[in-house]
Amino acid sequence: MFIAILDFSTTAADRPAALAQLDRERAEVRAMPGNLAFRVYAGREDDTQITLVHEWRDDESFAGYLGSASFARSGEVLRPMMVGAPVSRRFRADLMETVG
Repeated sequence: MFIAILDFSTTAADRPAALAQLDRERAEVRAMPGNLAFRVYAGREDDTQITLVHEWRDDESFAGYLGSASFARSGEVLRPMMVGAPVSRRFRADLMETVG
């Protein structure tokens, strides 16, 4: 499994538009081959932080997302709103179990 966590900030005024952009892309990203999850979180520490967590079957699936029209559209909308550089952490993980 491949997990990517993206943290970025916007101004408080821009955060609703940034969240809306990610919400618009959610269905398309979720339908991509290998996507297991696409979750968007508004930071609770202040009204500027956003975290995006996505899970992919493998590196190749994530690479497909990075080359997608959805990724390009979000970049065009989100990058001008970002305050500071985004931080993306990427992990390879083994699922031990799903408890539910």
